[in-house]
This record gives sequence, C-alpha cells and structure tokens, in this order.
Amino acid sequence: MSKLCIRLLHKIAFIVILITMTIPANAAINQDAKINLQLQNASIKQVFSAIKKQANVSFMYSNDDVANLPRKNYNLSNATIKQVLDICLKGTNLMYEYTENTIIIRKKTSNKNVPSGSIQGIVRDPEGRPLPGATILLVGSVRGTSTDANGHFSLSLNGHENLAITVSFLGMKKQTISVHGGSYYNILMEADEHTTQEVVITGYGNIRKSSFTGSSTTVKRDELMKVSPTNVISALQTFDPSFRIQTNDQWGSDPNSLPEMYIRGRSGIGIKELDKDPLTKSNLQNNPNLPTFIMDGFQVSVEKVYDLDPSRIESITILKDAAATAMYGSRAANGVVVITTVAPQPGEVRVSYNFTGTLSMPDLSDYRLANAAEKLEIERLSGLFEPGNTVGNSVPSHADGMNKYYEKYAQIVKGVDTDWLSLPLRNAFNHKHSLYIEGGNQDLRYGIDASYNNDNGVMKDSYRNRYSFGFSIDYRLSNLQVKNYVSYGHMKSQESPYGAFSDYSKLQPYDTPYEDNGTLKKTLPFSTSGTRTANNPLYEATLHNYDWDSYDEFLDNLSFNWYINSYWTIKGQFSITKQFIKGEKFIDPLSNKVSVLGSSEDEHLAGDLYTDKGDDLRWNTNAFLYYTRTLKKHNLNFSLGVEASSTNTSSTSAHYRGFPSGEFHSLNYAAEIYKKPTKSENTTRLFSTIGSLNYTYDNIYLLDAAVRFDGSSEFGSNQKWAPFFSGGIGLNIHNYEFLKGNRYINQLKIRGSYGRTGKVNFAPYAATTMYEAMFDEWYVTGYGVTLKALGNRNLSWEKTDKFDVGFDFQFFNQRLTITGDYFYEKTIDLINDVTLSTTSGFSTYKNNLGEVENKGVEFQIRGDIVQTKNWNLALWGNLSHNKNKILKISDSQKAYNERVQKYYAEAEQYQNTVNASSDSKYAIPIPQYAEGGSITSIWGVQSLGIDPTTGKELFLNRDGSVSSTWQASQQVVLGNTEPKVQGSFGFNLGYRNWTLFASFLYECGGQAYNQTLVDNVENADIAYSNVDLRVLTDRWQKPGDITQLKDIKDRNATTLPSSRFVQTNNLLNMSALTLSYDFERKWIQKMHMNMLRIEISTNDLFYISTVKRERGLDYPKAWDINFAVKVQF
Repeated sequence: MSKLCIRLLHKIAFIVILITMTIPANAAINQDAKINLQLQNASIKQVFSAIKKQANVSFMYSNDDVANLPRKNYNLSNATIKQVLDICLKGTNLMYEYTENTIIIRKKTSNKNVPSGSIQGIVRDPEGRPLPGATILLVGSVRGTSTDANGHFSLSLNGHENLAITVSFLGMKKQTISVHGGSYYNILMEADEHTTQEVVITGYGNIRKSSFTGSSTTVKRDELMKVSPTNVISALQTFDPSFRIQTNDQWGSDPNSLPEMYIRGRSGIGIKELDKDPLTKSNLQNNPNLPTFIMDGFQVSVEKVYDLDPSRIESITILKDAAATAMYGSRAANGVVVITTVAPQPGEVRVSYNFTGTLSMPDLSDYRLANAAEKLEIERLSGLFEPGNTVGNSVPSHADGMNKYYEKYAQIVKGVDTDWLSLPLRNAFNHKHSLYIEGGNQDLRYGIDASYNNDNGVMKDSYRNRYSFGFSIDYRLSNLQVKNYVSYGHMKSQESPYGAFSDYSKLQPYDTPYEDNGTLKKTLPFSTSGTRTANNPLYEATLHNYDWDSYDEFLDNLSFNWYINSYWTIKGQFSITKQFIKGEKFIDPLSNKVSVLGSSEDEHLAGDLYTDKGDDLRWNTNAFLYYTRTLKKHNLNFSLGVEASSTNTSSTSAHYRGFPSGEFHSLNYAAEIYKKPTKSENTTRLFSTIGSLNYTYDNIYLLDAAVRFDGSSEFGSNQKWAPFFSGGIGLNIHNYEFLKGNRYINQLKIRGSYGRTGKVNFAPYAATTMYEAMFDEWYVTGYGVTLKALGNRNLSWEKTDKFDVGFDFQFFNQRLTITGDYFYEKTIDLINDVTLSTTSGFSTYKNNLGEVENKGVEFQIRGDIVQTKNWNLALWGNLSHNKNKILKISDSQKAYNERVQKYYAEAEQYQNTVNASSDSKYAIPIPQYAEGGSITSIWGVQSLGIDPTTGKELFLNRDGSVSSTWQASQQVVLGNTEPKVQGSFGFNLGYRNWTLFASFLYECGGQAYNQTLVDNVENADIAYSNVDLRVLTDRWQKPGDITQLKDIKDRNATTLPSSRFVQTNNLLNMSALTLSYDFERKWIQKMHMNMLRIEISTNDLFYISTVKRERGLDYPKAWDINFAVKVQF
C-alpha cells in the first residue's frame, strides 16, 4: 500500500508541475500601480492613454460612448487606477470592468444581453477580484440571490422596473444600489474594518458571527505573529483565556518537547503518575484532554501544528461549546482548533518572503546555586568538618575535619570555581525562512510555498529542523471550483549529547572538568560519594552518543465546490497523508549509561543501539450539500453530509548490544539483538453522517442545531455507533426597532447552547479480545495461541454534556467590545481499568466508569481608546475561571490510590531510623483520585510545622490526632495547581507606520508544591552536591526555635509530601513585546516592492512568581529576541 501511495504522489507532483508550466504568462492588472496626472482640459481618451503608459494596461471602449464626455482638469499624485477611473467616470453612465490585462469601459444600462425584466452583474472585493457568495436582495421584497464562483449574479425584478438592491458580504460594508431592468452592474465592495472578524470558521463552513449562538475565538495571522513568529501553539493562549498550555518545569525550552494543552479544564485522567515514562517529554498519545486540530477541513496532529510555518496561516478559530463543536461529534469533547491557511489570489505574480532571526539565550534566573566560596562556608556552618559528623564520610577527629576543609579551600585558592550550569549551554541563533509565490487569472490561480526553520536549542548540539514545499491550485469554470494542495515536509530533531541539565546542577563547584594537562576527567572526586560515582558529563559529550528522530510527510488535499444555483451548493473534500518515521539512539561502549556495565564477562556487550521505524497512512473524505436562502425576514442555512476516515499505523523497534567502538555504530557491528524486535500495527476507521442548521428571523431571533452519528471500529461490537448533538438559541437585542441606529449601543447579543460531544482516548484494541501467536513453539496441530488481552464488547464513547450561556456587547461605534460566557461541562462514561480477580488470568480490562465536571466563566474586553489619523491605541484583557471536580471514580482508581500508599512504604520504614536515608523520589507528591476532589489536586499529609521543642515535623491525621510520623494513609488534598483566575492583557499602540504590541499572561489563586525547597534546601546533599543558597535559612537549631525548616543535621531523612511546601502560585509573565514598522509605499516602489515590514520582538522578557523554584530542570528555560523582515514583490 505504501508503494502505491508513493507512486500516486509522484504522479500528482508531475501533474502539478505540468499545470504550473501551462499557467498563462500574462498577468492581471496591477491595481496597486501608482498614477500621476497633471492634465488640463483633458479628454477621457487622454486620461486612458496616460494610464496605459504608466500602468502597462489596455483599454477597450466604444468611441460613441466617450465622444461627448466633458473635458476635465486632473491633478493627481500617487493615485491608484481605481481612484483615477472613479474620478473620470463620476457623473456618467459608464462603468469599468477588469479582464486580464484590459480595462473594459461600457454603459451601465441598456445591456442587450440582459432581459428587460431582470438585472445582471458582478460583485468584486476591494482589490477588484470577483467575490463569490455575496448576497443580493431586492429591497422590500422576498427575492434574493448570491454570486457564483466567479462573482456573477442574475436576478429577476418580478415585474418591476425600478427598484433597489442591497449587496452584502461578511467583512464588507453593505451597499444599497438603485437598479432598473435590463442593466448590468459592476459592484465594487468596500472593506468594513469593524466586521472583518465577524466570521466563524467551523471547518465545515463559515457562519456569520452575528447569527451564531456558539462560543468561539478567532485570531488572525498578524496577531499571532506579534506574539510569536515561530510558535503557533504558544501564541494562542494570549488570545483565549480558556486555551492553556500545561506548565512543564522539567523540559523548559527544549525544542523537541511538544506541549500539552487543554481548553476549559481537564476532563480526563490519562496516564497516571506512577505509570509515566520518565524519559518521555510529553504524553500526547491517547491524551484525554487534548483538543482536536483541524487544518483546511482535515484533522492533523499536534506535532503537525507545532512544526507549521506560521506565515502560512490565514486565521485560527477556537471552538469551545457544543453549538460550535457538535459537528465534530466524537472528536469534540475537548474543543476544536480550526486552522485556515492562505489561499492563492489572482493577479500578477506576487512573491512574499518572510525572514525571522531569533537569538535564544538561557534563562537561569530561577537558579540560586552557591559558588565555591559560598559552598565551602555552607559546609562549615552545617558542621560537615566537625568530629562526629555522620553525613557522607565521617570525620573521626578535628584534624581530619581540617584536612578535608583545606583540601577544598586549596581548590578555591587555585581559582577553581566551576560554573557547571554554563558548560553545556550556548546562545543559539535560529533562523526561519518562508517563501510564497501566487498569481494566475480569474479561472486559474496558483500558489507555491516553501519554508525552512532551523531551531537550535540552548543546550549544545540540540536542534529541531524543518523544511517543507507545497503547491496549491484553484481552478474555476462557470459554477465549478476545484482546489488541490500537495505538500512535502521533513523534520529532523536531535537531543543534546551533553545529557540532562540536572546532571550539571548537582555538581560541586570545587570540581573541574579538566585535568591539569587539559584532558577531560572521567570522574569528579568532590561530587562522588561512597555509593555514587559522579561522572564528568563533558566527557560523555565527547563520546559518540547520539539520539535523533525524523519524519517525512507527503500530503494531498483535494476539494471541489459546485454552485448548482443561487441556493444549492455541493462541496467535497479528499485528503491523503503518508508519513515515514525513523529514530535512532546510540550509547557509546565507553559510556557509563550502557545497559551492560561493570561485568567483565559481558564486557563485549557494551554499547547500545535503539532503533525505531514506522509509517502512518491516513485518508479522510467528506461530501456536503448546502442550502442557503433568504425569504423576507427569514434567513436559512442548512447542510447535510457524510464523512469517512481511516488511519493505519505500524511501527518496529529493536535493541542491539555489543559494539566494538563508538565509531562503528551500525547495527551490522552489533554482537546481538537483545530480546526480540517488536512490531505493532493498528487500523481504525470512522464513518459519520452530519447535519446542521443555522436560522435567523429578522436578524433578531437566532437558532443553531447540529447532529452527528459516528461509527468507529475502535469500540466494542455492541457500541459501534453513537449520536452527538447540539442546539443553540440567541437574541440580537440591538436589532429591535427601539435600538436601531443607536449611537452608543452597536450590539447587544445573548446566546445559549446545550449539546453532547464525545472523545476517544485509549490504547488500540482495548475493546477487542486479543490472542498472541506462539511461533517459537510448534505442536502437532501447528503453532500455539494464548489469550493476551481481555476485550469489552460494550466499551463505548466518553461523552461530554456541555451547557453554555454568554453575551456579546459592543458600544460607542464598536470601539468597546465585551464578551462573556458561563459554561458547565460534565464528562461521563470515562474509560478506565476495571480490576479483576487474578484467577481470571488478567488484572484489568477497560470499561466506562467515572464522571468529571468542569464549570467556570470567561470574560474578554477590548477598547479602541484612540483612533485618529496618526494615532491608535487599543487595550484588551481577558480572564477565565474553571473549577474541576471528580464526581465518580472507578474501582481501578481506588486500587491506584492504594498503590500510591504502598509506593511510600519504604519511605515510611526509614523515616524514624537514625541516619537512614530513603530515595529522594519519595519527596515528590503523587496525585490521587477521590470523589469531590480535582484531577489537579496536590496530595500529601497536613503539617503542623516544625515542633519547636524537638525540631521534628508534626502531622495532623485525618481523625484530628497529631503524630510525628508521616503515614501515606493520612494523605489529603492540600491544594490545587489549577489557578482560580488566569488570562492575559496587553495593548496595541500605533503611530503612523509604527506599531508597538505587548501582552502579559497571569495566574492567580492556584497552588504549587515547591520541590526546589524540598530537594535543594531542606534535603540538600551538602556533602556531595551543590545546593541552593537558602539551605541554611530559617533552620531549627535548638529547642524553642520557631522555624519553617527542620534541623540541618536531620537532612539525611527524606522529607515526605506535606503541606509545609504547598505555596500560593501567583505569576505574571510578559509573553511578548513587539515593535514593527511598515515602510511607505512611495519609498519602496522604486525597488519594485509592494510591501516591506521590519519587526523586532522578544518573548518571556520577565517572569515574576510568588513561588521561588527552579524551572527547566532537565532542559533550561530560555528567552528569545526575534528580528523579522517581511517583503512582497
């Protein structure tokens, strides 16, 4: 199948190239050309001649039509063709029309080809391009029509000769024109700045926002680019307070760490903490909280969006409630993000180029580690060199203690003060290039895009590089429109060979990575304890270790629109994607990270090669019938369609061991294949029927309805199909007669919706009983088969019931906009493990158990404070509040809570043993699940603080009793990481061609567990690791001391999760600051440019938090300075 797909893509690419070569060379009229006229008493023919010379266009007209026109004086400078023609033909009965490189001048009326009882014409956008889908209505009548794919319309006057029509289109000013039968009209629309964003793009169609009852947010490309010119996902949370990226303090700014995100809270549990792979940077697969991403009508992965070139985006719409998302059915419970890419426009060939250069610098402001002198003083004050010290190597006498002290002091005198944090880091310069070429005529338009993104991480030799090529074509013939987009994308990423950043933050400043002769040390003596050898991470970086991943993706999106008549339209789409995935990880035989270490008899097996290879084939197709009609005060939009999709994935992984050296890392040099290579395959199919309705009466009363039936191969045989639905109502109060034309109130809209959506998030074949073939053992009847997994025929969809009420207000000539929503979402039938008796041969199977609710409010406000010729100032802000609550848990979650309690058994055993030490992993709080709690709750034992008399921590048990012993069974909810309020605010200031944009993110009222205080302060390994400078602050020393931290001599016992380290987390982050300048057109035209913009911006300029902790543990945080240039020829 893969070979067939490749051959198909090769043929498509050949056809695309052939079409490109046959595109007509003659370009359309350059309507941006500037005309200068200094003519006195000139005839219109003289004007046409002057335009012809300056703009290289031709005119076609009848001499009789222009012979008797009066002469005029013309004194115009830098005027467009449209402006000149409007002045020339003002007050005449003539009109103009563009055709290829010719301007046709003709009479407005008495067209022989137009029947006397009707009118015909063409509607164009402000650039002169035909405008399909514009609405034409006869004033005072129920009759109306819409323009076809080429912008043309024809309308019967119903026996009347002189009437008026209204012409409207989303984002354009409505026009009222007097007409009479037998006439042809060339109508040029004007952009309405206040309504350019009044369209909701749902992915299945476009709906007027004024008639839409759903909750959504639309963001344009220019706004996204101001926040982040390289990362689309991170920019979105600035514009919608409900869209949040999950905080990841572990992986910092790692370019290969894909973010986890959610909309309106978390509705599922997903992979539990004890089951997570510590080496996995994100848990996106089967993530129960991840929204669905749709690009140009087709579902794409988060990785595809993460690697997407932002300059290709036209707009992004976030759909949140049931009325907005129900058409996506089983994919809509977590919200839908709809991405629309740039479509090619006709006209002369236009070339757009974007360059963004980024200087990325490590941000270590959260680290407060000691230098060599400070660390030695900390060790002295903590009694590390005193006789009787039992921490690390014991000190039998005062002389021994002094020897150890001066051994380190000698290093300081030699000038040794190693800043380990800086050694694996760099200031990285990244660059992104985007090229877009578009052109064609009204019938055939084309676009060619290419991009390259070099994204180097701040840890040395880590990167994520992407490049892509694409070709789009848009062919229009009469009422038929066919579009095709073909693309190829490649990504390769590499992890830093310098290892994890946390390997460096623990190393002692007395240790130096180099011997006196300049060679690298293999081990570090001062950072090595009796039970742990501290290897020099810089030595590891010189070996031949590597870890890389890559994918190649081929994509073909084909669509057609058939405008049957003014009311009926058929649209269809087909998409096919083929992706090849490959990865390798090699560990040098000399590394201390090999799987076989320290055994002489297995020495020949040192060195590891891990290989992964896979491919992914996805196709999706849909077909829809649309009906749009306006009758008197009734406006109806109805659609009915079907959709089908299939996904086939396969992957193979293997582990090879035993390599002669790091230079010979090919699998051909391996001594053995460790265990068996594993291969997995998965095929899923989805078939759906979809219907939607959008109805308005008198543009006051609004109604939305949608229904979808999904059938999936992933569910049990008894639950293959499920219905999803929504209904919404709204009221445009401002359209009542008593408010029409009000100067101060432009919009008063209230809306509400209710519906049910669904989601799927579990491992493949969970609903199917699986068998494993034992090919290694053959019997008389053949090979054996064993039961591997127990399926559930009744396994069904997770369902989310959504309720939303909201309002949209606009005041003062649309200069003040306020929107708000209250939402309630209840997710039922959560897919969880059901515990079975071990006598069955299985421990669990999947079933629908558990309920979670999310409820909250959202609020957004924007004010255009200043709007003058030279100045404009807009202020905006938003906030959201969400409360997550677990309503019902399953037996498996109760069993998991018991598993968490057993997890702490070793720590409980050692806490009262003198000088005993348990693993520091037990200091990390593990989430548990309880009815009435939250998915984001922080669990631990309630603490009463440090006992002033003993220096020991006192705990408050569930029954109210006080204990000095920490017990896992006494854990309760201590806080919640979900903030009570979160959002963003900012401003956009413009002066002439200058624009200054700033945005801030904030969170208030949530809690965080300060792991830095636990690991690097209270439990700091002072003897063998570097520590936080706060390590001696607020320590108990003698009876009567009231302190936050226990006795430093008691630091060897691991502090288990308690309320002492739960802190309120209020933060403010300047997410973006952007300054841009657009050059005057008259300056750049001499260089044959249509547009030139330069921009400088920065991300994460400052970060303020009430919780002082280290961020970027395994990969550091970074802040960026961007410089961008956008030019169009």
